[in-house]
Amino acid sequence: MVEHRTVTVGGRRLHIAEEGEGPLVLLLHGFPECWYNWRHQFTPLAGAGYHVVAVDQRGYARSDRPAAVEEYTILHLVGDAIGLIRELGAEQAVVIGHDLGGMVAWSTALMRPDVVRGVVGLSVPPPQRGPVPPLQAMRELFGGQFYWNYFQSPGVADAELAKDPHATFRRVMYGLCGDNRTATRRSSRSSHRARDSWTSSRTPRNYPPGSPRPTSTHSRRSSPKPGSPAHSTGTATSTAIGS
Repeated sequence: MVEHRTVTVGGRRLHIAEEGEGPLVLLLHGFPECWYNWRHQFTPLAGAGYHVVAVDQRGYARSDRPAAVEEYTILHLVGDAIGLIRELGAEQAVVIGHDLGGMVAWSTALMRPDVVRGVVGLSVPPPQRGPVPPLQAMRELFGGQFYWNYFQSPGVADAELAKDPHATFRRVMYGLCGDNRTATRRSSRSSHRARDSWTSSRTPRNYPPGSPRPTSTHSRRSSPKPGSPAHSTGTATSTAIGS
């Protein structure tokens, strides 16, 4: 049976849903989702002998929602994952992510391979650094209509989405669900266009010609060296990453 509780990580409260006992499997949802996105995975994973934990990532559902944009960097999100693993009493975990959660999963494996013993990314491959910043790439590809760009103007999306919350959730959730076959095909095509634009085969920005590019083997690299951004201390997030 799935149980719920709140865990404090780096001073932030994170809501989790959990079931089972055994090696830890941490599930990271995407946008616009929450722990509920993993409801069908609890029983089979717990039945296979795992401690299954799905977290509401910071900013979502019942977890804390910091107001400052600066508190949502990938270092903060990775720090939440590592801190949560520690708070749950585990030394290592298999980290599985979907969508945005996939990016967090890959980054957690990259930064802390000593903690992540296995990583799975659903719908999002290991991110490479493209020739231009992601927001610029999406703006050029979709004419500023991609949701990443839409959310950049404070208050605009908030006002439109909050005008009729019932209609917002109905349209967004059905629009993205597997039952809406037309939207699913359209979303898949857009996702592939976005991926291809972001991870173009051209030389990545700031990578010297002929230098090796990031690949899915990131998770096999050694832990960040003490003093590096991924292993520094001084903030709740960086402390969690380096703990």
